[in-house]
Amino acid sequence: QPWHTNTKKRLVKSPKVYLRDSGIAHALLGLVTKDMILGHPLAGASWEGFVIENILASLPPLSGANFYRSASHGSEIDLVLTGKARKPWAIEIKRNPAPQVGRGFHLACQDILPERKFVVYPGTRQFSLRHGVRAIGVRAMSKLVTNL
Repeated sequence: QPWHTNTKKRLVKSPKVYLRDSGIAHALLGLVTKDMILGHPLAGASWEGFVIENILASLPPLSGANFYRSASHGSEIDLVLTGKARKPWAIEIKRNPAPQVGRGFHLACQDILPERKFVVYPGTRQFSLRHGVRAIGVRAMSKLVTNL
C-alpha cells in the first residue's frame, strides 16, 4: 500500500502489485537459469520483489510497510517501514553491485524525514553513501528490521 500522511503533495495512492514468490515468477516467464534471469528485462523487478518479501518476513508484528511516490515531481521510495512510534525508515532497492540512489529518493526523504536511510543491494558489505544513506545486503537488512 502507498504511504501517506496529511500532506499537501499529490501522492500516488494506488497500491503496487508484487508476485511474492520470485521462483514462481521466473517459472511463469520460462526463466530456468541464472543467466536467463539476469538477462531478462524484469530482473530488477524480480530482485525488488525478492528483497521486499525477505524484509516483510522479518518485520515484527504491527510494523508498517509501504511505498512512497509523489505524482508530481517523481520522488519515490521503494519501501517505507514504520514501527513502535519511531520515524519511518526509507529503503531503496538496487540490483547493481555498486548501488547509488537518485534524486527522487532524496526528494522523497525530504518529504517523509526518515530516521534511517538504506539502499539494499546484492552484496554483503555495508558502507556509507552520501547524505546519510547506508548500503546493506538483503540478509543484513532482514536481521536489522527485526528490531524496528
